[in-house]
Amino acid sequence: MSPSAFLDRGSPPSERELEAVLDKASGLWVDLRTDLSSEFAPLNGKWGFSGKSRGWILQLRHRRRTVLYMVPCPGYFVASFALSEKVCQAARRSGLPARVLEIIQHAPKYPEGRGVRLEVRNKKDLVHVEALASIKMAN
Repeated sequence: MSPSAFLDRGSPPSERELEAVLDKASGLWVDLRTDLSSEFAPLNGKWGFSGKSRGWILQLRHRRRTVLYMVPCPGYFVASFALSEKVCQAARRSGLPARVLEIIQHAPKYPEGRGVRLEVRNKKDLVHVEALASIKMAN
């Protein structure tokens, strides 16, 4: 998967730049933020620069807990999660599609959990990301 479309450390992307890069996926970006804000109020978004090879990434937090990271890419975005083994087990029982469960199963393990990255290119992808966010926050 690609790094952020925004690799210049100078400043985080503006709304106009973000919309231009995401193109048709900009509506999905807004929908995800809106839906998660409703479910996990208060939800705060904070841009962070993750280095010149990874670029700018938006972290969404509910109080002190990170829900997910959003990585803008040309024409789509990536939702990135750190999932504990408990959350991975709950995801397996949740009815998520086999392809999403396979991504979770093969995600690299880090001290903070499995690094799961899901591309969001359409509404169906968005539904899976929202379901996984709900599972994470419930466990």
